[in-house]
Amino acid sequence: MRVEDALRLAAENDLDLVEVAPQARPPVAKLMDYGKFKYEAAQKVRDARRNQSNVDTKEMKLRLKIDQHDYETKKGHVVRFLKGGDKVKITIMFRGREQSRPELGMALLQRLAADVTEFGYVESAPKQDGRNMLMVLGPTKKKTDAKADRDADRERRMEQRRENAEAERAAEAQLREKAAAEKAAADRAAKKRRGPADNMDPDIDL
Repeated sequence: MRVEDALRLAAENDLDLVEVAPQARPPVAKLMDYGKFKYEAAQKVRDARRNQSNVDTKEMKLRLKIDQHDYETKKGHVVRFLKGGDKVKITIMFRGREQSRPELGMALLQRLAADVTEFGYVESAPKQDGRNMLMVLGPTKKKTDAKADRDADRERRMEQRRENAEAERAAEAQLREKAAAEKAAADRAAKKRRGPADNMDPDIDL
């Protein structure tokens, strides 16, 4: 179609003539609402940016002679990073004669990998790097999935708090009703116990 005819057709239908493939031979154009097209394109870019997985790499350093308590603490940090969808670089630092026992470092890294296998996997196998030994753990869940899980868990906790608050309010209301009922019963019982002898003025009827 000639450009003039296409422009006239666009004007008749209150649309725009937009070139969508300028490199094609002949170039390709479409009749569309250009404002709506730009808005939808910007929306797609925002959605893609929101959903993209930005994986960070955290680092955790261990000593070869780490005690059990410190090991559990650092393992907890590694699990938290992995659950958050981040990679974790594990570094074992060797001192002095420890450098002659790389198999101990290898065993420690393998132990850690086995302990966190539910949340991560070995992305980069242990390797010696000068005085250090390195290993990279990758998360089993994508960051977007981990965020969705965190949001769902936060929503569950909030819902549980709301339910607990409602239960507490209901229990307090029941206690108030019970106290009011007991007070009313006590008042009625006290009134029944009163008789003419309680009235010191015989001209006043009770």
